[in-house]
Amino acid sequence: MTWGWVNYQEIYDVSAESSTEFPDRLSLMEVRLQAQEDEITLLKSSLADALRKLRLHDQQIPLLKQQLIAGKRFVKGITLPLALTRAIQSLSLEDALPESIQFIDETPIKLRGEEGDAFEEEMGKDQTWSSIVEESIQPTTIRTLQQQQSKSSEDSQGSCPQTPTSSSPAPPKEPASSPHGGPLSSIREGEKMLCSIKMFIRGRPITMYIPSNILNYEELRMDLPSQKLELDWVYGYRGRDCRANLYLLPSGEAVYFIACVVVLYHISNQTQRHYQKHTDCVRCLAIHPDKVRVASGQTAGVDKDGKPLQPIVHIWDSKTLVTLQQIGLGTFERGVGAVAFSSSDAGTFLCVIDDSNEHMLSVWDWNKNIKHTEVKNTNEAVLAVDFSPTDTNNIISCGKSHVYFWTMSAGTLTKKQGIFGKYKKPKFVLCFVFSLTGDVLTGDSEGNILTWGKSTFQIMKQTRAHEGSVFTMCVLQGGAILSGGGKDRKIIRWSADLAPERECEIPEKFGAVRTIADVDGEELLVGTTRNAILRGTFSDGFVAIVQGHVDEMWGLATHHTQNIFLTCGNDRQVCVWNAEDHKLDWCTTLESDPSEIILISVVSVGLSTGRWVVLDLQTKEVVSDLTDGNEQLSVMRYSPDGSFLAVGSHDNFIYIYNVTEGGRRYTRFGKCTGHSSFITHLDWSKDGKYVMSNSGDYEILYWDVASGCKLLRNRFESKDRKWASYTCVLGFHVMGVWLEGSDGTDINALCRSHSESMVAVADDFCKVHLFQYPCPKPKAPSYKYEGHGSHVTNVRFTHNDSHLLSMGGKDTCILQWRVKGAGTGDHKEHLASSSSVCSSSSSPENGT
Repeated sequence: MTWGWVNYQEIYDVSAESSTEFPDRLSLMEVRLQAQEDEITLLKSSLADALRKLRLHDQQIPLLKQQLIAGKRFVKGITLPLALTRAIQSLSLEDALPESIQFIDETPIKLRGEEGDAFEEEMGKDQTWSSIVEESIQPTTIRTLQQQQSKSSEDSQGSCPQTPTSSSPAPPKEPASSPHGGPLSSIREGEKMLCSIKMFIRGRPITMYIPSNILNYEELRMDLPSQKLELDWVYGYRGRDCRANLYLLPSGEAVYFIACVVVLYHISNQTQRHYQKHTDCVRCLAIHPDKVRVASGQTAGVDKDGKPLQPIVHIWDSKTLVTLQQIGLGTFERGVGAVAFSSSDAGTFLCVIDDSNEHMLSVWDWNKNIKHTEVKNTNEAVLAVDFSPTDTNNIISCGKSHVYFWTMSAGTLTKKQGIFGKYKKPKFVLCFVFSLTGDVLTGDSEGNILTWGKSTFQIMKQTRAHEGSVFTMCVLQGGAILSGGGKDRKIIRWSADLAPERECEIPEKFGAVRTIADVDGEELLVGTTRNAILRGTFSDGFVAIVQGHVDEMWGLATHHTQNIFLTCGNDRQVCVWNAEDHKLDWCTTLESDPSEIILISVVSVGLSTGRWVVLDLQTKEVVSDLTDGNEQLSVMRYSPDGSFLAVGSHDNFIYIYNVTEGGRRYTRFGKCTGHSSFITHLDWSKDGKYVMSNSGDYEILYWDVASGCKLLRNRFESKDRKWASYTCVLGFHVMGVWLEGSDGTDINALCRSHSESMVAVADDFCKVHLFQYPCPKPKAPSYKYEGHGSHVTNVRFTHNDSHLLSMGGKDTCILQWRVKGAGTGDHKEHLASSSSVCSSSSSPENGT
């Protein structure tokens, strides 16, 4: 069984190299499949929601008629259309009726009896049920009493209470109490605030109630936040599917990449610098012979509309991080797979292989940005390319089942294919180096090192090196050669004539050897297939200096008093990080994929199977193990005082638990039932009595946990409630983060700062946004930050708002941003109104 697993892993590592042949088709199919799944989920949940609300509507019809008649009898001095409007507000019909369904009858109401006839006469022939009860409201329209009543009817009816604004006089005194009770108390309550606005997502209207402290919504000013972000640290390394991407500079900095960032990590000082000019994932690196200039190539990527962007190669100065040249804009297709500087002519030329079907090989005079020559390479995957160290006119490339020897002459390239002859042709030739004697040495998927003749292009010698693939080779200054294995995870030192001298094996948890960088002839840097960078020697062994996740991540949590945070993802790992020391404190592997994680003195982790566990931060032991349903748990939140835990599931329920014994004992308290789709986000009120939740069908619901997990039918009553955290992506206070035309999946997560002055947003287009909080108006301005190479899945502020953490999905990257600027500790209690409105929807690039 053990051999079978290792063999499967080896096949995966090798076959991953050929998967680049159809990236566009695979990506397009994944996008279409996800879109279809989202549409089916939305349709199902919308249907269930509509049926549920229609049943509630049918139940309230008799009560509505009684309330209308009572309103006619007892509300004096107010004409019936106005009373009707307020009665409807008091009955919370907006919560009882499907928001996407209008009243279907366009004729006036016909009530039986004297009251009904009188009511119809007062309504007039020009007013209808739908015109009074429900009107078509656009996303930015304020639904006020004045808009429901025409000005002419107001004049004929006399003075009526106005919604307070900054310029309007105080409202008139409320009418006296009705001796018969009736709806008057509810009407008075409605008089205090009858404003709401609606936004639409995928055609579904979502009602947002305006808090009482907003004096004039139209005049609210949306400004940029007073704080900005600056990239502070990058966690992770891309070794799983990239090669030749780790080098050591004379400055003592290790150069590598992950997502869209090239990292320069000073090993001794433990500091980082970052090259951030790439717009999509970096795929390859090359170091100039002067050991200062660097070339990095990226994938094409797509914009927010799904249109492909152009791949490019950046040449930049590693000392100043200044971009010196951009090569190939509009020339390369899909992405850049490999780059190499020439050596014998002081690095004048740059060779580039793109990811097109023919894997075009081009040679550039990079300093002049002139393409010297270009030729079709092969339809097979190409994994490496380099110039001969003694002759710029000779170029070697290798990949799936081939080694090509190129000769450049008079602006053209001619190709000679390496002949395997009596030797078994490997499925992949994965790497090659030039020995000090000028021979070409290749490492392949059969575990062999082949020595090729200088001019015959035939194999002179075969050396059995590793069990499994030879993923990388490195030539030391004295002529010795290092090779790194896949299946056996060994690093072997060979003499110049390929006699084995020393070997060591890296720990299994780090995966196979992906690439090797020589430090001083004895000390080595090793990049691994499980996204780690190791430092060590043959005699002392190796320790990790850089680690990261190896699969898509979604779970992120920060400690409420310490500078530590936790992450989890589909690799089944739960990792505890130190945000001050920028290190992984500890990591544990669970039996199922964790999808959500929260942190106090213990760690609560929700799994994809409905099971969730609680881990002790100190002992790393499981102290509690429970199950809610059999579907994925998507969100977990402790109440402010830690006495309750809310668990949101894909089975549409929120499970509430009592928490005792310092977070080590959990007892089911109740279950919140009412959502018609899976739970996506939830937050607790500051008093710990209420929960606000969002679902997959873009619904906002409120729950009275203290009273037995009751659904609050009248959402209007929750408009002024204070929330201990704000991570729900739908709500009045964060409505401005949504762009016009958003389909509901564009924002994956958001987080309000503890100072309540800013809100960070993780979107589906690789961006992190920073808005002012609150931001309840459309087209709110924001600072936009790039760095992730895939959808950003989560964001969280540290306990003192000194840093923001953002998590990429498939790029397996965690970015730590430093919060800069004034006001990071100021609490914003109220929204201020202004006479001018910020209408700009543009977001300053990078915020710097």
